[in-house]
Amino acid sequence: MTPSPALPSTLGALKSSGYRSKSVKQELRDNLMAALAAQRPLFPGIVGYDGTVLRDVQNAILSRHDFILLGLRGQAKTRILRSLTSLLDEWVPFVAGCELRDDPLRPLCSACRARIARDGDRTEIAWLGRAERYHEKLATPDVTIADLIGDLDPIKAAARGTSLADPEVVHYGLLPRANRGIFAINELPDLPPRIQVGLLNILEEGDVQIRGFPLRLELDLALCFSANPEDYTHRGSIITPLRDRIAAQILTHYPRSLELALAITDQESWTRRAAGIDVRMPPWLRRAIEQVAVQGRESEFVDQGSGISARLPIALLETVVSNAERRALVHRSAVATARLGDLLGAGSAIHGKVELVYEGEREGPNKVAQHLIGKAIKVVFDELAPAPSRVEKSNRKALERFDGVVAFFKQGTTVDLRDELSDAELLQRLQAIPGLESLTTELLQPDGAGELAAAMEFVLEGLCQNAMLSRQTIDGGRAYRDPFEDMVRGLKKKG
Repeated sequence: MTPSPALPSTLGALKSSGYRSKSVKQELRDNLMAALAAQRPLFPGIVGYDGTVLRDVQNAILSRHDFILLGLRGQAKTRILRSLTSLLDEWVPFVAGCELRDDPLRPLCSACRARIARDGDRTEIAWLGRAERYHEKLATPDVTIADLIGDLDPIKAAARGTSLADPEVVHYGLLPRANRGIFAINELPDLPPRIQVGLLNILEEGDVQIRGFPLRLELDLALCFSANPEDYTHRGSIITPLRDRIAAQILTHYPRSLELALAITDQESWTRRAAGIDVRMPPWLRRAIEQVAVQGRESEFVDQGSGISARLPIALLETVVSNAERRALVHRSAVATARLGDLLGAGSAIHGKVELVYEGEREGPNKVAQHLIGKAIKVVFDELAPAPSRVEKSNRKALERFDGVVAFFKQGTTVDLRDELSDAELLQRLQAIPGLESLTTELLQPDGAGELAAAMEFVLEGLCQNAMLSRQTIDGGRAYRDPFEDMVRGLKKKG
C-alpha cells in the first residue's frame, strides 16, 4: 500500500499540517486506548488468552513497558508479537533517504540534522507504513554486535575522505534500522551474554562503542522478546541486568479447555481443500485428534519441559484428512469419511513434534505415538460410554451392551481391517460382528453409511483400549481378536 498523495511531502508542509511527534510506545498506548474505548477487536486469531496473556500484554502497552513472552513452544508467542503492528499509526513521516528513518521534527543522526539545517522547510520527507515498522530477529549464538548495532565501514570512510571516528561511516545494524518501530527478539536466552550487554547499553543509556569509538544513538523503539523456559538450562540465560530492565514478564500457556484447543486447531489447519473430495470428520474422531496433544502433555514418555506445540494437532488433523482424501482418490469416490485407521496411520505428524525422555527413547517414537493415540481414543470412548473395564461386575445392565461383541471374539474369531478398504467394504466386514452396529448406533449416533463404518471401527478400538479386545498391527491395517487368545499365542511364540 502506498501513502496518499495528500500527505505532506516537505518539512514545511508537515509543520503546517499540525503533525505532532510521539514515541512508539506512546503511539501504541494511544491506539490501544482508542481501540478499547471503541470496543474494537484486538489481536485477531489469538484464541484462549483473553483473560490472561492478552490482558497482561495490554497492561504492558498501557504502561509503556518493554515485555517478554515466556512460555513453551507452540503458544502463539510470535503471533502475538507480530500482531502488535495493528496498534501502530497507519503512516508516520521520516526524512527521505535516511537509514534510521529519522523523525523530521526530532532528527537523530548528524546527517539529517545537517540536511535540515541546510534545506529548512524544503527538506523532503517520506512516509513509513505500519508493516515496515516491525522488525524481528531470531537470537542465535552466532549473532554479533555488528549484526545488532553496527560496525565501521572503512570503504565509506575512504569515499567520504573522513576518519573512522566520523558517525557518518557507521554501517548500522538491525536495531538502528528499526528506529521508530517495534523490534522483537525471539528465543532471547540464545543470545550470548556479551551481546545482551550491548543490547542493554543501547536501550538504556543510548550509547555504545563500535571498535573503540563512542556513538550515541537515542533510538525510539518498542522492544519485545520471547523465550522458552527450557532454554534457560539447555542453551543459555538472560543476564540479570537485562532481565531487570524488561518491565513485564508475561507467561503464556496451552489452551485450558478442549473446546479452546479444538477452536485453535480448526482455525489454523488446512482442511477445506479444493480437490473435489468431500472429507467428512466425525466429531468423536475430531476430539480424539485433539486429545493426542492433551495426552502428550501428561505422558511419562514425553519431556514436559519442552511441551507439545499446538502445531502437533494441526499437522495431525491435516494428515488424517489427507489419508481419507488419498483413499477416496484410490476408490474414485467424491466423499470420504475420516476413520480410526487414518489416525493410527498419521504417526509422521507426531514423531518430530514430541521430545522424548529416556523411557520414551527406549520405546521409540513410533510406539510412543501409537501409545498417545491409544490414550486419546480411550478418553473419548470413555466419555461416550461408561468405561467397560471400570464397570462393576454386579452392574449387569451396563455390561450387557458389550456382551454380543465380546462373545463373538471369544469364539476365536479374528477380524482383519485393512486401511485401503472402501467404506462399503469396511461396513460389510464390521456388520458381521453381532451387536456391534446397535452398540455403535447407541453410543455414537453416526450419520450415513460411511460414518457408521468409521464409528464401528472406533468402538472396536475403544473396547481394545479398555482391555476387552486385543489388537495386532498387520501390514496395512489391524487385526482384532480375543485378548485371552492373543495371550496364548504370545506364550506359544515364546516357546
